[in-house]
Amino acid sequence: MQSQSTGYLFILPALLVLAMLIAYPVAYTGLLSVTDSRGALVGLDNFRRILGARATGTALVNTLWWVAGSIVFQVVLGVLTAILLNQSFRGRAVVRSITLIPWVVPGIVAATTWAWMLHTEFGIVNYMLTGPGILEHPVGWLTNGDTVLPVMIAINVWKMFPFVAIMVLAGLQSIPNDLYEAARIDGARYWEEVWYVMLPQVRPVIVAVTLLLVIWALNHITIIYAITRGGPANRTLITPIQIFRTAFESTQFNTAAALSVMFFAVAILVVFAYIRLLAAGAAR
Repeated sequence: MQSQSTGYLFILPALLVLAMLIAYPVAYTGLLSVTDSRGALVGLDNFRRILGARATGTALVNTLWWVAGSIVFQVVLGVLTAILLNQSFRGRAVVRSITLIPWVVPGIVAATTWAWMLHTEFGIVNYMLTGPGILEHPVGWLTNGDTVLPVMIAINVWKMFPFVAIMVLAGLQSIPNDLYEAARIDGARYWEEVWYVMLPQVRPVIVAVTLLLVIWALNHITIIYAITRGGPANRTLITPIQIFRTAFESTQFNTAAALSVMFFAVAILVVFAYIRLLAAGAAR
């Protein structure tokens, strides 16, 4: 018993820090969600008000597209890049280092750079497309409602796929050569080695990375907010940005807290369902 008490004393500082940084803000947000600006209890009125807002449904749909589109392309491009970087070729170390550049660049720097590159009149992207005659007129990548969200997803994929690549590459490096030799003896071609040897061996890595990407995508607002602030006409408005705008631009902290509570609950359910599906797949 004395040894157990000593162990609790050692972890007490960490528990106090977690309580101050996580437990207290979560509990206070829950309290704000059921009270008004004067602290009076209003029950579910804040939830009804925010659910009745037109922007809430738009933000939810945009969030689903943002998360799903980003993760699918990040994982696919990251895995393909990792397989390529796992091969032996001249200058491999240099290519691996260059691949990491998008990931290590600060998000606000990347967002500002892409905003200038995609500018309708002065951006280098339109210049490179209109110069050779590929496009007749410049495209408003960040002002056209049909292109702005796909562009945001593409920028997010560019920013995060190196993380997937480096994690999957580490998993590929740990695969024993005996497995490759056995596959070649059985007559397996290269892509069969990829499908039957590489991917099954790095599946736990891909699963863990995908879960991290889901959590990060649900909370990531730097790129969208820095470039479009949720516009034009809410075409890139996602739920975290709606929470931020409701709280700090409209100063409706209680309504924003209600939306935060709902968003937190949905995120927990998504992560829990993902873990359950993975556990069921592992059991099979």
